[in-house]
Amino acid sequence: MSQLSFFSAEAVPPAVADLTGILAAPGQVVLVGQGHEQAARVSVVVDAQWRAEALAEMIAAAGLVPEIARTDENTPLVRTAPDERLTAIAKNWTRGAVKTVPPQWLPGPRELRAWTLAAGMPESDRYLLGLDPHAPDTHTALAAAMMRVGIAPTLIGTRGTHPALRISGRRRLSRLVENVGEPPDDAEAFHWWPRSD
Repeated sequence: MSQLSFFSAEAVPPAVADLTGILAAPGQVVLVGQGHEQAARVSVVVDAQWRAEALAEMIAAAGLVPEIARTDENTPLVRTAPDERLTAIAKNWTRGAVKTVPPQWLPGPRELRAWTLAAGMPESDRYLLGLDPHAPDTHTALAAAMMRVGIAPTLIGTRGTHPALRISGRRRLSRLVENVGEPPDDAEAFHWWPRSD
């Protein structure tokens, strides 16, 4: 077990804003209801059950109700129950029906952990944070947000179905690892988790 970093996701108290990391990945946020009854729901389709379970834990830790379901393609889907505390996030992360990145958004340790859980994958000695192929206008803004927290990425795959931010170099990888904390307690998660060695 490595020493807990002061900047690690484990050192930061859970908050509803942590779930914005899911929106940096291919996650979605929708408003539900109207007026005083208005709430919002955050959801993401993931490629493995361990991802859904770990994200459900983050959702619960933030004080929200998680739900795990399956898509028509039998892929894990994790989402929050509708909650009015997510309404501000929905309004900040959408323009009309289009997902956008708020100009002041910075991915802190828990946001980075949520993003890694939703769409992180190793690529030889580099690491990829998956982006939303259906929201190409968010890609450059997310790359800029990562630069502002000292993890300068390379934007790749923007013309394909798997756009991502590639993080390479020992210092940047170490900073990512330091932020996201330990992998979930699952052998498969360990294989997909970022490493700096």
